[in-house]
Amino acid sequence: MNARVASGAVALAVLIGLPAVLSSYQLSLLTKMLIFGIFAMSLDLLLGYAGLPSLGHAAYFGVAAYTVGLLALRVANNFWIDFPAGLLMAAAVSALFGLFALRTRGSYFLMITLALGQVLWGIAFGWRSLTGGDDGLPSVPRPRLPLPWALTEGVPFYYFVLICFALATGLLALVVSSPFGQALIGIRESERRMEVLGYDVWRYKYVAFVLAGLFAGLAGNLFVYFNGFVSPSYLNIVFSASALLMVILGGAGTLVGPAIGAAVIVGLENLISAYMERWVLVLGVIYVLVTLFAPSGLVGLVRQRLGRSRA
Repeated sequence: MNARVASGAVALAVLIGLPAVLSSYQLSLLTKMLIFGIFAMSLDLLLGYAGLPSLGHAAYFGVAAYTVGLLALRVANNFWIDFPAGLLMAAAVSALFGLFALRTRGSYFLMITLALGQVLWGIAFGWRSLTGGDDGLPSVPRPRLPLPWALTEGVPFYYFVLICFALATGLLALVVSSPFGQALIGIRESERRMEVLGYDVWRYKYVAFVLAGLFAGLAGNLFVYFNGFVSPSYLNIVFSASALLMVILGGAGTLVGPAIGAAVIVGLENLISAYMERWVLVLGVIYVLVTLFAPSGLVGLVRQRLGRSRA
């Protein structure tokens, strides 16, 4: 545990110092990596710890983004109203969807999360008077906070995102290391055994489902401020599949692995999309390669190599 805290402190120190040596474009890319790191870690709470693979996780990301965008553009650009409202809506939608999704298991759970997510995508795409349809909501302003510097600038906004990332990572680490998190791991390994031991399995999974939706909403809040734009693409299956790949690539059940996977996927997307348009095809190839050659993800691969070298 002490080694993990020390490595986390070193990583945080590096992230704090990076703006001094990065260009504005590189800093923007790093900011996006941190936001998607939160998104991937929120899904890892479901997939890596509770054993619940979801293909509709973008629903909570998109709902939060739309809530913040609509409030900022049509009601008031007030951070203390808009930001909590986005989190609340994401948690509420995940609480509602969890009532349906957790009635199923296995591939049925995967399909119902996909269906529920696509319902929200259809609403966002078709309700043009509210959501702007496929044109989305442009020009969403960044929050105004009582600070000596404006978040419209790249460096202050990066540090704002970094603070949110550090808090989210710390809170998720507390969750997964708590008795609740250990119970989730037990449920992932054997639901029947945990039921026999007296655990209310459905309740544990439901709380994990809502928490995952809440943290996905945090990522959605930050991303709409980062992009200044929200559209139905934030809710579609490609977004959910990208998050799933981030978790699998980094290493499910490791928490830090999905954040690393998010950084790799965001970096590859920006690199490859400069040369070709078929990024989804590349995503599929990456998924196949990871499944075949690194089924435990990058973190698991590193641990295996270190274990062999020590042996």
